[in-house]
Amino acid sequence: MINNNRDYYKTLGVPKSASQDEIKKAYRKAALKHHPDRNPNSSESEDRFKDAAEAYQVLSDPDKRRVFDQFGHAGLQDSGVGGFRSFDDIFDLFGDIFGGGGVLGDLFGFGGRGRRAGPQPRQGPSLKVEIVLSFQDVMSGVEKTVSLRLNELCSKCDGTGAREGAKRDTCSACNGYGVVNQRSGFFMVQATCSTCEGVGTTVMDPCKPCKGSGRVRVKREMKVKIPPGVDDGSRMRIRGEGEPGDNGGPPGDVYCFLRVKPHEFFERQGDDLYCEIGISFSQAALGGEVEVPTLDGTASLRLRSGTQSHQLYRLRGMGFPNLEGHGQGDELVRVVVEVPTKLTGEQEELLRELAKTDGKKVGPRKRSLIQKFKEYLE
Repeated sequence: MINNNRDYYKTLGVPKSASQDEIKKAYRKAALKHHPDRNPNSSESEDRFKDAAEAYQVLSDPDKRRVFDQFGHAGLQDSGVGGFRSFDDIFDLFGDIFGGGGVLGDLFGFGGRGRRAGPQPRQGPSLKVEIVLSFQDVMSGVEKTVSLRLNELCSKCDGTGAREGAKRDTCSACNGYGVVNQRSGFFMVQATCSTCEGVGTTVMDPCKPCKGSGRVRVKREMKVKIPPGVDDGSRMRIRGEGEPGDNGGPPGDVYCFLRVKPHEFFERQGDDLYCEIGISFSQAALGGEVEVPTLDGTASLRLRSGTQSHQLYRLRGMGFPNLEGHGQGDELVRVVVEVPTKLTGEQEELLRELAKTDGKKVGPRKRSLIQKFKEYLE
């Protein structure tokens, strides 16, 4: 019904010389401002929203706008244009003008898979798998074979779900569109058809191997190349190796979650390796050369004289490769001076002589049980 008391230009807040782009922008602004979902239980906002929709319906159409400019509302009534029978007409109107869900679809989420578009291609589900790696795998890179359980297209029916020679029938619930209209308060919204699950067709004579689903559960092995330098918790994406899509959509992806097992001797910090070795007091005091373990074998480390316990030494380039190709980390060796728990007589005498030279007080000599017994008899 045309509102005979409204100036459509004033309703949208534009001059009579406004361009189509200006009219469209003004309507978007008014629709957002007076949208009933933003103004619940407000009859005034609902009326203004309806008025804005009516104004846009007229002014966005050159013929209707020309009639309105020349003859006003009477001309629109006489020519049989203008007004809405229901709010479903609003969606149809804007769908015709702008495609899909039109302006309302762009603003409020009804676009994309419009009612006229029918079932749309959908990407298949993605899969995830965990891959366990060792420090050696991370150092050099490795190729791992993983097992996947997934739904693939049934080879008997080529994914149609229908028995050989039979066809899928148009879904009676959505008439093949894959979506149905549902009223939500003030608006009519679209939802995926629950009968055909958005496919738009149903199977009356199903394929036996897949029971009409068009998919069969299979086990598949896939080789994954792991580059050197990956870290625990990293994720790799293998495109196109997931489950097949619907309605000609692309397949999903496979996400590989990498877990690096802890090492019994080494620790990792970034691209660097950390380890700890024990050295003797004499090696710490006098220096020398020791063999230290690496992920590839062993390496020679020269100790400086006067090395302190827990001092760090660096073996450059002996760590992990940088994942982005920026060189290689180091191996950091922490040395711990080990104090012997048992000394020979000669070793004890030498240490006591050393203690005299630096003026340090040391404990008395330990007496054996035989010595203690002799002293007791005396």
